[in-house]
Amino acid sequence: MEIENNRQKPNILVTGTPGVGKSTLGKLLSEHIEGLQYVDVGLLINQKKLYKEWNQEFNVPEFDQDMVCDELEDAMSAGGMIIDFHTSSFFPERWFDLVVLLRTNNTVLYDRLKARGYEDKKITENIECEILDVSKDEVESSYKQNIIMELNNEEVPQLEQNILQIIEYLKQWKQAQLQKQQQQQQIQ
Repeated sequence: MEIENNRQKPNILVTGTPGVGKSTLGKLLSEHIEGLQYVDVGLLINQKKLYKEWNQEFNVPEFDQDMVCDELEDAMSAGGMIIDFHTSSFFPERWFDLVVLLRTNNTVLYDRLKARGYEDKKITENIECEILDVSKDEVESSYKQNIIMELNNEEVPQLEQNILQIIEYLKQWKQAQLQKQQQQQQIQ
């Protein structure tokens, strides 16, 4: 595992189509892994008004990428962040040590979005994004393959297994960080 930063704590991006379970996974990770802080970027955009326009058709803010990145920069530099957002290509690649791409089948996705009260047009658009691999293509074109973890997230047992897989990855990340620090100390 190649490490390109000196952070003591990793940064994780949890991304995927709305309804795949990003928030649930991100919150559970922050509870299971000491020292990691969960941030729902969608909530952050609304709370801090990190947008300049409102999309009337879908009733959502059209966030300003620069404003979002400026808001997160210091925390990301320090490390220990779990970032949850449905789009990912605008984040600087250097920010993340792990990118978790969550997927789910369309029937489960439909049921989850319908339960949230999404309008049919919004449900259709999100299911089409999942079918057409929009999030997957975005992740694969924005981040190095060795930090991408694509996980199915349809049922509770999968969610639990996903958490264990991520924890194992982070153990390896921490070990690689320690080895890197030891090598740097030997050089000095």
